[in-house]
Amino acid sequence: MNITIIFVVIAGIALIWYVVSSIMIYSELKKRNVSVNFIFIRFMIIPYANKYKEITKKETGKVGSLFYHWITSINIALVFGIAAVATKLIES
Repeated sequence: MNITIIFVVIAGIALIWYVVSSIMIYSELKKRNVSVNFIFIRFMIIPYANKYKEITKKETGKVGSLFYHWITSINIALVFGIAAVATKLIES
């Protein structure tokens, strides 16, 4: 199997993980009666994630696990996306 395809698949899985964790952060903020708008979640996810981080830090003394899922997933998607492009360029 081609290494580029493997990198693309990993990046795709990480993107799905990112979307799910973003929606879960949105849901957690809604549970805490924070004003969030689902229509603009794509543009406002960074402030929403930071708000989630602040709220969970105040409640429990540590950052909630969803924040780490969100950060990790987007970074994995970025790294493997770049790796897929780089390997495609090298193979050409």
